[in-house]
Amino acid sequence: MTAVRFDNVSKRFGALAVLDAVSFDIAKGTAFCLLGRSGTGKSVTLRHIVGLVEPDSGTVFVEERDIKGLSRRELGEVRTHMGFLFQNAALFDSMSVGDNVAFPMRRHTKLSDGDIRERARKKLADVGLEADYDKMPGDLSGGMKKRAGLARAMALDPSILLVDEPSAGLDPITAKEIDDLLVATKRGGTTLVVVTHNIPSARVIGDDFAVLQEGRLLVHGTLEALDASEEPLVQAFMRSQGGG
Repeated sequence: MTAVRFDNVSKRFGALAVLDAVSFDIAKGTAFCLLGRSGTGKSVTLRHIVGLVEPDSGTVFVEERDIKGLSRRELGEVRTHMGFLFQNAALFDSMSVGDNVAFPMRRHTKLSDGDIRERARKKLADVGLEADYDKMPGDLSGGMKKRAGLARAMALDPSILLVDEPSAGLDPITAKEIDDLLVATKRGGTTLVVVTHNIPSARVIGDDFAVLQEGRLLVHGTLEALDASEEPLVQAFMRSQGGG
């Protein structure tokens, strides 16, 4: 089954072509890593998947469903099947870590408060933060915030997890820990869509890869295919050892 499919998707903002006839498929239960320089349309691609923007032309399918033109209610139902791990974790500063994780469950389920707290503690335990339920986000390190953000993103057990620059701002050891958590999430059956420019991280997480350049899909395929590409930009990316 296909988790996400772009069929000839184009999007312009004024005179700027952000996506230009982009097509790809993401198989269910795999990790798709979208690579490219800043400003090449990677984040806009994620925004299309969650329905925050609509394509000017082409079609976006989420679990075989064309999401263009859905009502707010219908789109909201589709979004309950997705989690989003933001680059900066995007925790609510006024809520405890536990309440941050509980928030999606309180908003989208009819579970009792006790059940929500229990599930939130379990999600935090999954990312190694079982002792941090009552802490405030300001008391966490960058890596701990990213872990808490992952716990919140997985609160509703989504079938698709969108991840924006998972290793941004993290030291190499912490970045590897986040990579390992994402791999474990994938092994649990969740489809990952990962935007990153960290090639070592992508090599650990990804099954399928694509490189965007000036809104066009420059190359799409396996790690081996990208390593063998003769495109200069792809070669430069795949030889990179930088992170962040």
